[in-house]
Amino acid sequence: MTEQQLYDLAPALELMAFGLVLALGPLCWVWWRNRGTGSGRRLQALCVLTLFLTFDLVLFGAFTRLTDSGLGCPDWPGCYGTASPIAAHAQISEAQAAMPTGPVTHGKAWVEMIHRYLATTVGVLIIAMTVMSWKQAGADRRAGRHISFSGAANPWWPTLALVWVCIQGAFGALTVTMKLFPAIVTLHLLGGTGLLALLAIPASGLSLQQAGLSPALIARGLRIALWLCLALLVLQVSLGGWVSTNYAVLACTTFPGCQGSWWPTMNFAEALQIWRPLGMLKDGSHISFEALTAIHYTHRLAAYVVVLALAGLWWALRHAPALAKQRRLLGFFAVLQVLTGLSNVVLDWPLVAAVLHTGGAAALVTIVVWSLAVTRANAVAAPDPEMARRPA
Repeated sequence: MTEQQLYDLAPALELMAFGLVLALGPLCWVWWRNRGTGSGRRLQALCVLTLFLTFDLVLFGAFTRLTDSGLGCPDWPGCYGTASPIAAHAQISEAQAAMPTGPVTHGKAWVEMIHRYLATTVGVLIIAMTVMSWKQAGADRRAGRHISFSGAANPWWPTLALVWVCIQGAFGALTVTMKLFPAIVTLHLLGGTGLLALLAIPASGLSLQQAGLSPALIARGLRIALWLCLALLVLQVSLGGWVSTNYAVLACTTFPGCQGSWWPTMNFAEALQIWRPLGMLKDGSHISFEALTAIHYTHRLAAYVVVLALAGLWWALRHAPALAKQRRLLGFFAVLQVLTGLSNVVLDWPLVAAVLHTGGAAALVTIVVWSLAVTRANAVAAPDPEMARRPA
């Protein structure tokens, strides 16, 4: 079997053209659904649709990883130097005959390439969103309308998302060419979550703008709580990605204990070796089971803190009527995370639960960012009732 070079740019133009064709569907749908409306309404609809499709991409990326399809095509950006597994049928068949369970099989090649097609489509939509954002800003300026570059409708947000998605594509390439290097795969997962957060900002800001609303004023302490929960969620997503990319989910198969103990034997020194190949340590030896246990248990312990923080935030949001919808969604996805997390442990890592666990984490980050984007801290202190009753 011949060795396939890791980077083969021959099919790059075909892939970009394919992504453009796929993106025409959502773009035409936005234009059709919003015909007769202004350009601002079309831009807002495109931002919301792109956010939704990016969330789908994150879910499919989790499916790709969890089905061990990340190396379904051993090169990048195509598959054996072609734009689809159909053209690479002979090479895939040869690889599958040599190793029937993979990493290269026809099924896994299709999963991997569909993921790349979807990523290219999202990239095209973000390009369109960026161009439209700057055109809208220019039209507002020429019409003499006030443009605020400090809010969520700032055209620099789509621009940052465009830069981000290019970096995300580079990490996608490294995921393949560095053979599922755990640190790279974890960063790729974080990058997808970060892209959702970036897209949530203009989507929410433009939705407020189209509704003729201003950001709601909430207590400064509640804004701090939102930022704190966002930081905890990013940390937990990082730890969860580290568990998944090191295949450490099944290091503990019981709850609330692990391996019949509240504090199982763990090797944190090995667990915290970040820059190393999959399943190996820096010195070339295999990672120990105790290290995998430490990776799993660290994520579990942090989950207790995150769940308590989210529960406290959910309770505090009852005082913010403007965030009632976000509060309901926060509660739903927090419960979903607990249930899917437990399912992964006690039901031997079922695929549906594992994919939903990734999606739930991404949704929680998006909801918190959405809440931050549509609110501002109320800097004015509430008047003292006693002072209000005193004569002037």
